[in-house]
Amino acid sequence: MGRPILTAAAMRAAEQAAIDAGTSVETLMERAGAALAESVFLHCGTRPVLVLCGPGNNGGDGYVAARHLAERGIAVRVAALAEPNSPAAAAARAGWSGEVADYGSAESAPVLVDCLFGTGLTRGLKAHVAARLGDLAEAAQLVVACDLPSGVASDSGEILSPIPRYDLTVTFGALKPAHRLMPAMAHMGRVILADIGIDFSTNMHEIGAPVLPPIANDAHKYSRGLVHCVAGEMPGAIALSAVAATRAGAGYVRISTSHPITGLPHAIVQTGSADLGDERIGCVVVGPGMGDLPQLVTLALTSPAPKVIDADALRHIGDPRRLHGQNAVVTPHAGEFAALFGRMDGSKAEQALAAARESDAVVVYKGPDTLVAAPDGRLGFAPPAPAWLASAGTGDVLAGMIAALRARRMDAFEAACGAVWLHGRAAEAAGPGMIADDLVVAIPTVLT
Repeated sequence: MGRPILTAAAMRAAEQAAIDAGTSVETLMERAGAALAESVFLHCGTRPVLVLCGPGNNGGDGYVAARHLAERGIAVRVAALAEPNSPAAAAARAGWSGEVADYGSAESAPVLVDCLFGTGLTRGLKAHVAARLGDLAEAAQLVVACDLPSGVASDSGEILSPIPRYDLTVTFGALKPAHRLMPAMAHMGRVILADIGIDFSTNMHEIGAPVLPPIANDAHKYSRGLVHCVAGEMPGAIALSAVAATRAGAGYVRISTSHPITGLPHAIVQTGSADLGDERIGCVVVGPGMGDLPQLVTLALTSPAPKVIDADALRHIGDPRRLHGQNAVVTPHAGEFAALFGRMDGSKAEQALAAARESDAVVVYKGPDTLVAAPDGRLGFAPPAPAWLASAGTGDVLAGMIAALRARRMDAFEAACGAVWLHGRAAEAAGPGMIADDLVVAIPTVLT
């Protein structure tokens, strides 16, 4: 897994534990402000900077950052929304030797640093405050957020009041869910994580590059993994899954179908037999192109092998508890998620975890902010992927990729996360004009 992610409450607890262990709030603020200044300098160069400071500790980080930028010889101005309301923020302001302008009348600068509000915001900015932030951002060449853009709910990614688009977001200790949840994610720009010396443990991470199983010197096609794909009414979709499984490293891929599918690579075996009891099967794929054939779901669930259940199959499962003991990965988009699990309360992250617990399956909740949730509480947040992945058939490709990694004996959660990461990178390699067939071709170029 990649960078850690903490909710607002978990972040507050981690900070308090650091304070209890002897690290002062002022020390944490100094580290955060210095890291913010370093990131602004590296990303924005020596352009003049306007730092907007709120009344809390996020504003305190801004005062510290302004001091560090000024020490580098950069022209820095500070504008305050209100007086500091914490001792640490007051001390940080006292350490800033320059003038502090009023937020409402401050002049714009080429670089705008938003230190108004960060983690834990529960309501939007007042209309005139949000409007002023938007005006200053529009006048700037580069816009930077300290921790989170002001106006974002850190746990849900909800936009509580209008926010501009940022070029850079610098956060501290851990990412927050909003950094990787829509709609907020689309406004973040590049997200930098700074280490400020806080220790914690978490089950939530950004998904990183997978470590794929090595191919043994004595490997054969079955030891590398047999993926069995169940064809339905629309053969093109399951064909995409099968070719993707082959390209993602499965040793043997076959499709059970009553009608031969034309155009498949010769390496993929087509058979009229659907013997899903074959003990050599490493993973079964059912759902892509299945159509209205619920008996295929029932057939797949008779197999003792791990399963990837996608597309039409998700609408025919019925009770999610039917998946208990199936060692399954399910891959719904929002509509399929609602059809399988019903309407759930909470953020997308909370819904994904609840669904994984209810179904005893790994849930890949697809979208521009794809999440991977495991029944044991692990949660992976996908890094941003190209918007052009929103194209017919790309989900079928992902199903095949997950199946290949499962057949290679990767843990279900790790296989799903690994495939999601590779899927996004393959889309980058394929380029904006890609279709799902191009995505399949790009898979070998991103295998690590």
